[in-house]
Amino acid sequence: MIKRKTIQKSLTLVVLIGGALIASVPLYWLVRSSLMTLGEIFIFPPLLWPKIMRWSNYYDAVTVVNFLLYFKNTMTIMIPVLFGTLLTSSMVGYGFARMRFPLKRFWFTLILSSLMLPYAVSMLPTFLLWARLGAINTFYPLTVPIWFGGGAFNIFLLRQFFLTIPRELEDAAIIDGASHFQIFARIMTPLIKPALIVVGLFTFLNVWNDFLNPLIYLNEEKKYTLALGLMQFQGTYSTDWSLLMAGATIVVIPPVIVFIFGQKYFIEGVTMTGLKV
Repeated sequence: MIKRKTIQKSLTLVVLIGGALIASVPLYWLVRSSLMTLGEIFIFPPLLWPKIMRWSNYYDAVTVVNFLLYFKNTMTIMIPVLFGTLLTSSMVGYGFARMRFPLKRFWFTLILSSLMLPYAVSMLPTFLLWARLGAINTFYPLTVPIWFGGGAFNIFLLRQFFLTIPRELEDAAIIDGASHFQIFARIMTPLIKPALIVVGLFTFLNVWNDFLNPLIYLNEEKKYTLALGLMQFQGTYSTDWSLLMAGATIVVIPPVIVFIFGQKYFIEGVTMTGLKV
């Protein structure tokens, strides 16, 4: 029996390691290509690793295009989006979980149904709306919408987390004369910290990797984000793939670091019931 369990664990470990290696191949290929010359990238059969690692590609990638400006633009979008997502989605989630108001089930179902709506369906009407408001080529279309609820998925996640918190905590606060806002700010918010970190991680990754929305709304290079700025390595007739791979590697590093340091909270947010002992 013990031997059988050992074999099962070993097979599971082998499958997991194999899956991890397969999943890491694109990242390996990205880093490998970023250290090569343009000629080495297209050698067939392909080289597994460059003969001479060209670290200068990273310096060239940062200096050829204005990486600092793109980073500043990305953070200009990131900060209000993160703050708005955490604030509004937690408030709306608390309202659906703890408060009573007419047609609550209907409104919650309507919010969830928006998850089934493809982005392509709302893309053109949304663009026309912002065009009428004169907000094209500004950061407003990329930051303002998130302040109206924080996103359907985030509302659902936080609402489910709020539902796991015992009602006795809320009842005791109400008896002491606390309002809903005081209960939300002083009692509920500290208890949902793991879920908020999960929402923050997802939001960070979505904004950092977002290419389509900046492409739609931003027209001037001085307002490009990092994801959009990588296009500057692609010319009309040629592309400097070594510098493009180096720039992409630089852009990938922050999300990897954020996930490494945040994975503990990510797992905790998924598995916890929402009550800290």
